[in-house]
Amino acid sequence: MATAATSPQRPSGPSPEGPLARFREYLGRNNLRLTPERRAVLEVILSREGHFDAEELLRFLRRRRRVSRATLYRTLDHLREAGLVKVHRFGRGQALYEHVYGRQHHDHMVCNRCGGVTEFVNEEIERLQEEVCRRVGFHSTSHVMEIYGVCRSCSEQEAASASSDLHRGEPRPR
Repeated sequence: MATAATSPQRPSGPSPEGPLARFREYLGRNNLRLTPERRAVLEVILSREGHFDAEELLRFLRRRRRVSRATLYRTLDHLREAGLVKVHRFGRGQALYEHVYGRQHHDHMVCNRCGGVTEFVNEEIERLQEEVCRRVGFHSTSHVMEIYGVCRSCSEQEAASASSDLHRGEPRPR
């Protein structure tokens, strides 16, 4: 299941040559070939916005060409190791992926009700994290921020449902 995502503004998108060159270089260092299947996986991932799961990607790829589940998962691992894809678990255990090449660093808000993921960028939060690291003498190489709660849409639905229950004289669930 893909989750809804609101992407931060980003440039018109990376040219495929940049990520393809990086992937080729990674594969070469590891004595691997750029197969048509690996290239197709990369191209489809670069064309996507937001987060996706591997099974959804597999279904999409199989409509276009024959790609095995094993090839897809191995390619996702290679793309992650090459720094082109990130994997997230968002508290539910299911791996969700997103491409990161040419994208600004961002953090995530995850709805506990619908599972929706909203991406956000906040320079003040980034500054505060750097300040905390500096204060304790910690050299940060990367970080992940995930905020869990209830999104606006689910909050509004719950409020409407509670209001409807009150009008019918039904007690609100606790």
